[in-house]
Amino acid sequence: MITIEQRAEFRKHFRNNISSRQAMDKIVKGIVFGCVALAIIPLGSILLEVVRQGAPALSTDFLTQEPGAIGSDQPGGIGPAIQGTLMLIGMSSLVGVPVGVLGGIFLSEYGNNRYGNTIRFFNDVLAEFPTIVIGLFAFIAIVLTFGSFSIIAGTFALSIIMLPIITRTTEESLKLVPVTYREAGYALGIKRWTVITRILLTSAKSGLVTGIMLSVARIAGETAPLIFTILGSDNFFMAFDQPMDALPLRIWRLSLLPYDSATMQGWGAALVLILIVLTLNIGVRYLFLRKRGGGRFRITAGG
Repeated sequence: MITIEQRAEFRKHFRNNISSRQAMDKIVKGIVFGCVALAIIPLGSILLEVVRQGAPALSTDFLTQEPGAIGSDQPGGIGPAIQGTLMLIGMSSLVGVPVGVLGGIFLSEYGNNRYGNTIRFFNDVLAEFPTIVIGLFAFIAIVLTFGSFSIIAGTFALSIIMLPIITRTTEESLKLVPVTYREAGYALGIKRWTVITRILLTSAKSGLVTGIMLSVARIAGETAPLIFTILGSDNFFMAFDQPMDALPLRIWRLSLLPYDSATMQGWGAALVLILIVLTLNIGVRYLFLRKRGGGRFRITAGG
């Protein structure tokens, strides 16, 4: 039998244990919130500085005209750079997203073997590659082969940069889907490819969209590969085998000029680039993730 003294001692020990756990919980929460603040403060300061310096440069002419003579009364705009950035993002996504998603599906569903481990290893190595090396590779493979800088060469380089990010996030997102989802589909006699496309990809949609948008944000601000591939131009799009401008290239070139007007245009171009990436993120997430019940599905037996 437990005596009254033992019960009182147990209750005291239990209360002390709860108090120590609550204190530790508060300490950990404080550390986490402090780390979040440390990450947000520099990011917020950068955004505020870009908005403060770049907003005065924004105008209809700045967003639509071709570059003029920097330092003169008509410095022009960044219209070709905006067009080139949008084209590069779109064309690179058309190549990189399908290949990256298919690669992630293979590694998640068929890659539990030495071939999958080999692909996974090289995918991780490619993710750590300096982008300037990828640009140099595209220069040798595309520019020297066809004899001209072009948006095709830029698309080739940026697609390679996108691939490892999308492949890895797709694989990890699919692995987070419970095994019971797969087993339920197989138990109903559904074909494996149908289970993957109709159940797994639907359930992992949030992770897939996040990975795709991370890769888009990565390539949107790349400058080094574009120096070797599209070179830059003051004209709007003329042909797929001709040089093209892009916002990162335009920002880099403007930053080298010793004129106040060039500096202001550089800040304005940086603000436009941030707004493009932000708009793409919000738009894509709204289109694909606005229905939180997207994981529900209806499939007939047999696929």
